[in-house]
Amino acid sequence: MPVTTEHLLGFALAALVIIAIPGPSVLFIVGRALSYGRGVALLTVAGNTAGLAVVMTLVAFGLGALVAESVTVFTVLKLAGAAYLVWLGVQAIRHGRFADETGGVGAPALSRRTVLRQGFAVGATNPKAFAMAAAVLPQFVSRETGDATVQMLVLGAIAVTIGLLSDGLWAVIASRLREWFASSPRHGRRLSLVGGTSIIGLGIALAATGRPE
Repeated sequence: MPVTTEHLLGFALAALVIIAIPGPSVLFIVGRALSYGRGVALLTVAGNTAGLAVVMTLVAFGLGALVAESVTVFTVLKLAGAAYLVWLGVQAIRHGRFADETGGVGAPALSRRTVLRQGFAVGATNPKAFAMAAAVLPQFVSRETGDATVQMLVLGAIAVTIGLLSDGLWAVIASRLREWFASSPRHGRRLSLVGGTSIIGLGIALAATGRPE
């Protein structure tokens, strides 16, 4: 077995605690759910999860350490992700009319490919994911029991699975809140504004975040 049971359970618990705390991915998904509804939110979860899977794979092959240790790489990745979030938030405010899950009157229909691509971009450009994985994953790897890369891939798959379930739950909860306000156009418009604003605020907060120690 490439990963010991002790390390497997230990990392699963650590990942659950880290992922359960709302961060960039959760706030982005909630913002999408409030602006566009459950369908878009769940597709965003799928795209974001794919992005996280890529991050975990890159970390397993050594790129995570580079991101964690290089100020330049971390800053470029951070600012790129922050700018993209702000742009998505502005689009949600400009076009989100809170009609139905496909966009409705006054809102542009978002194709599945577009939603998946946007979710992937947010997940794959989250510098905290790189830094956190580079700092946490190695602590649960035992070189005496097998190949370190294989162990990190296995542990990374666990983190991705936990993230998928957690983010999916947030998407469903937030979309239910959106549906609750659907009977009032005024409340609906305000909720779309909240969703877009939360995404913009997330982008600004991400840009102001320093490197994790």
